[in-house]
Amino acid sequence: MAAALVRPHHNRMIAGVCAGLARRFGTTPATMRVLFLLSCLLPGPQCLVYLALWILLPSEETSGSTAW
Repeated sequence: MAAALVRPHHNRMIAGVCAGLARRFGTTPATMRVLFLLSCLLPGPQCLVYLALWILLPSEETSGSTAW
């Protein structure tokens, strides 16, 4: 089963979007970051998609937090 699509607390550089996508698709965060940077060379709304994922993806819960 694939991992949940969340922004992890570890291995973040800016917001954790690439790290979360890398965990979900079974690759390294560095590979996902390179793919994102290469995609920025193409025309399209890549930065807007990144910002949308930053807002929409939940942050990974810490093990010490309590759920209400």
